[in-house]
Amino acid sequence: MKAQGTFTVAFDAHPPYDTSDGITLGRSTVRKQFSGDLQASSTVEMLSARTATKGSAVYVAIERVHGTLAGRSGSFVLAHMGTMNRGASELILRVVPDSGTGQLAGISGTMTIDIQAGVHSYGFDYSVDASAAEGQTQS
Repeated sequence: MKAQGTFTVAFDAHPPYDTSDGITLGRSTVRKQFSGDLQASSTVEMLSARTATKGSAVYVAIERVHGTLAGRSGSFVLAHMGTMNRGASELILRVVPDSGTGQLAGISGTMTIDIQAGVHSYGFDYSVDASAAEGQTQS
């Protein structure tokens, strides 16, 4: 299945914890509000490294999403891995296996993010194993 929509972000950047040899290591907390097919809020904890070369950096993050997706309520966790190599970017967002709760138990999938003119959009290719959701509600 495919979900799409937009989201807003609020960043809380913490001071860098290492700034030696031209590389800056940092941590940020990000809060998101999703609209569209996914009606949810989330909190992201992100670690990042910026190099002295313009446009080269990396981040990893864990994001807990709470809300409703296609009429199913619950939560799931996304794992992020993003790299920039002199401006060329690659981003992987994947649902952490077995992280779905409530009616989203058994969810799997990948998400894409696109930012155009300051508007954050998502595309979410996902599936929900109905037997996993049923098993969780019976426990």
